[in-house]
Amino acid sequence: MNRCLDLAALGTGTVAPNPLVGCVIVHDNKIIGEGYHQAFGGNHAEVNAIESVTDKTLLPKSTVYVNLEPCAHHGKTPPCADLLVKHKVKEVVIANVDPFKEVSGKGIQRLKDAGIIVTEGILSEEGKWLNRRFFGFHEKKRPYIILKWAQTIDGFIDIDRSPEDGKPALKITGHKANKMVHRWRTEEASILVGRQTVAKDNPKLTARHWPGASPLRLVIDPQLQLDSNLHVLSDGIPTWIYNAKKTGTENALEYHQISDPSSFQNEIATHLYEKGIQSVIIEGGRETIKRFYESGLWDEARIFTNSMRIGSGLAAPKFIGKEISKSHVDGDMLQVYIPA
Repeated sequence: MNRCLDLAALGTGTVAPNPLVGCVIVHDNKIIGEGYHQAFGGNHAEVNAIESVTDKTLLPKSTVYVNLEPCAHHGKTPPCADLLVKHKVKEVVIANVDPFKEVSGKGIQRLKDAGIIVTEGILSEEGKWLNRRFFGFHEKKRPYIILKWAQTIDGFIDIDRSPEDGKPALKITGHKANKMVHRWRTEEASILVGRQTVAKDNPKLTARHWPGASPLRLVIDPQLQLDSNLHVLSDGIPTWIYNAKKTGTENALEYHQISDPSSFQNEIATHLYEKGIQSVIIEGGRETIKRFYESGLWDEARIFTNSMRIGSGLAAPKFIGKEISKSHVDGDMLQVYIPA
């Protein structure tokens, strides 16, 4: 099952909104086939694993390991449970039951009805963490939400500045941390920032420093005050603008009206779920992060801390969570939290 999870992770950034799935086929304690779901719309892990088996006469005497329950419905591909039944595999070992209502339990039942031995719950916590976006989306009915910021060791995320004074943002993290952030962007369906971040920094919000697709850009601009020459409004890349004034489409921009700007976080989370956006990484600013955090609308926080001290400036968000990892990225410390 560990091998299944390793294989599944290879699909990160290319299979969403589908889950990450790996499959390993074992006969007589030897791996005879393996595969993973490589791209949305492509073959599922079980199909690729079975196709990799040279001698398919061994399948009825083999055990199939897969980290997520084989699908039992017709989507972009036929049901994987039917494929396993067709090849009369001996046993199927599963980490997690699929939370998607079209599958949940149905794939397992189909296997059992065909006389296949089914074992569930092997490395289930590891499997759920790997597919935390998929599980969160289906169980909480909202996107998996990641908060991200960088701060100085004395607790500031920027110097004091305004859009009008033209001062550049304080560069806190180093090259490797910045590259890591671009990799993270390829792993999420969307990226969100508030008006002040766009006005002050004029960010591109793309994954240009890492191979992979850039996330859908989301901007909160309640009164539509942002200058139309800023990157996110003028570069022709699809961007959603959450605002209190209008709904409609203008070139690459989609305007989505929110009824209550004072609680935009709830409306945005609901809207993204309805549109099938499975995850969002929130990269600023402080007030936007604070809104989501204080509303309990977050699943993970990634905080970089650099050893620099600036004495005064824009204070980092106040934050409490359960630390699950700490590492160093050159001169920056990265801490990852989940809700306590």
